[in-house]
Amino acid sequence: MLRYLTAGESHGPALVVVVEGLPAGLPVTVDEIGTELARRRLGFGRGPRMRFERDDVELLGGVRHGATLGSPVSVVIHNTEWPKWQEEMSPAPGITSAPLRQPRPGHADLVGMQKYGFDDARNVLERASARETAARVAAGALAKALLSHLGTSVISHVTRMGAAALHPDAARPTPTDLPHVDQSPVRCFDAVTEAAMVAEVEGAAKAGDSLGGVIEVLGYGVPPGLGSHVHWDRRIDGLLAQALMSIQAMKGVEIGEGFAVASRRGSAAHDEILWDDATGYTRASDRAGGIEGGMTTGGLLVARAAMKPLASLNRPVLRTVDTETKEQTVSFKERTDVTAVPAAGVVAETMVALVLASEALRKLGGDSLAELVRNHDAYRASLA
Repeated sequence: MLRYLTAGESHGPALVVVVEGLPAGLPVTVDEIGTELARRRLGFGRGPRMRFERDDVELLGGVRHGATLGSPVSVVIHNTEWPKWQEEMSPAPGITSAPLRQPRPGHADLVGMQKYGFDDARNVLERASARETAARVAAGALAKALLSHLGTSVISHVTRMGAAALHPDAARPTPTDLPHVDQSPVRCFDAVTEAAMVAEVEGAAKAGDSLGGVIEVLGYGVPPGLGSHVHWDRRIDGLLAQALMSIQAMKGVEIGEGFAVASRRGSAAHDEILWDDATGYTRASDRAGGIEGGMTTGGLLVARAAMKPLASLNRPVLRTVDTETKEQTVSFKERTDVTAVPAAGVVAETMVALVLASEALRKLGGDSLAELVRNHDAYRASLA
């Protein structure tokens, strides 16, 4: 019900995203989108590009006088570094003076060159770059705005950075805690673990290496019944897993207690159903991550994504092969970060919000925001 398409390269003139399916009347401003994009640049361990890169946002269509029109919304994020790359990345006919032929292990370089018949890795890396996620975050800002009118909030925090990890019983942040999370250099909600994570990043930086980690995304106030059990491709846990795995460098996704429940017996693996006269059906625990049978339960939605260390290293040591000479060499060095796990949490929020917003529109319908909210309120009332 909510479709979006991104276009553009990391060092191209701009990134573009077109979002279709938003109801009319949704308040939208460039500043709100810019705030989300600024959050994506957060995090200890980011490279110098994050210090001078700015996201110059422009709304080209679908919004008039601060509100959506029901037509596709087009957002452009101009690349402020474009003048430096205009010759190298020009769309006009020409050739590069410095082709990249030492593909990086762990990146899309070599397989992309093989798939599309390229002899220059830049033809692959420019689109495979995580810079593309800026366009997704712009789309996610619209999805979050929509969800806010349904009482739903999506936030994230970092639970692991290298060997440093939150205790499984550590307190989770709530939506009101998000500013505190964002103020943390590693977006960790626990001060002691934060210090250990910072030490991990510093150690990797000193070695010229990179670092991965785990992000937890939390959905508060999610309506019950989003997704469906009737078709494999409408199960919301499957949709969330695909969305999170689509983020560059993600190698694993877990819903709720995921892998941990595989080692338990059924009596200790499921969330018992309770009734409360004031709130209706509740669960005694949240082991399933707020999803049962491919549908949201109305409880806290919990999804985690594991991010591998970045493939570009500040001290290139990984062996590779020159695609022209076939001689052994080391991979080339593109400007990189020590880690992007804190920023990846903001992207993960985006992907979860886009899935939830799409399924909310499918479930509730409505051509205008007022109609969508009215349908949502009536549905909620019918569950009492």
